Parts: sequence; C-alpha cells; structure tokens
Amino acid sequence: MQARQSPAPTAAGRVLCPRCRAVNRLPPDKPAAKAKCGSCREPLFAGRAIPVDEAGFELHLRRDEIPILVDMWAPWCGPCRAMAPMFEQAARNLEPEMRLLKLNVDEAPQTASRLGVQGIPALYLFREGRVLARTTGLQNAETIQRWARAHLAAPANAQGDLR
Repeated sequence: MQARQSPAPTAAGRVLCPRCRAVNRLPPDKPAAKAKCGSCREPLFAGRAIPVDEAGFELHLRRDEIPILVDMWAPWCGPCRAMAPMFEQAARNLEPEMRLLKLNVDEAPQTASRLGVQGIPALYLFREGRVLARTTGLQNAETIQRWARAHLAAPANAQGDLR
C-alpha cells in the first residue's frame, strides 16, 4: 500500500455536496476532510470518485470552487475499466484538494463533444470552470496524482472557460 502524500491541510470555498447537491462553504481555518454538508449532514469528501451525468458535471463545474479532476470513460473500454480502481485510489489521496468525478462519455455525448474528447480514458483537470490540462491513456494512481498536482502548481494556463 502506498503512503498518502500530505495534501493541503484545508480547502476553502464553495463545494457541492455529492449527495444532495447543496452548496456548502468550507472555511479556510477548518479541515475540509472532515466537513459535512449543512443540508444532509453527509461527509462532503468520502475519498472516492463521484459518478456524474452531464447535468451533475455542469453543476460541479459551476458551483465547486475547488479544482475538479474528471475521468472520461465508457463501460465497453478495457483500459477505462483497468484504470477505474487506480482513479479510485487517486481519489483517496487527492481529496479534499480537488473533487474527482467520473463521466461516462456514452451517456454524456454533448459534454464529450464540447470538450473535444477523442480518446478514452481521458483525464480533464478544471479550475474555476477552465480546463487546466488534459491527458489520455491508462495511468496508475501515482501518475494520476503526480500529473494533477503538477498542473495545479503550474502557472495558470487555462485552455478554455466551460462554465
């Protein structure tokens, strides 16, 4: 088992509850990993990727103020199925630094088209509704984590506003 790298101690800003979709404000002086939704009282971060449809993806994109990492996948894709447990492991290590979502491109053709998804599995990293980076192909959890953190630390080089 891999040791968890120490994430930022807190995340601050608005975060959408993955269960009831209420918007919650995370104070900068409290640990985000222990935050609960003010509406449904469920944890805001469970250390796992959240499956979303197009509407759910759009809500997270518009309302989450923390970075979003999306795995574009399809159930018929062998590399996508192979990467799924690695993306889950990355979620355990990356939350609450960022929100991890899974979007089935077969069920989200408009979003896949708008983003220009040409191959899967594909990872898209967003900050403030803008694509910071994208990559395709099977990756292990460590590579996913390193890639996401490196692009968050890099100077802003947004590829487009999608809000």
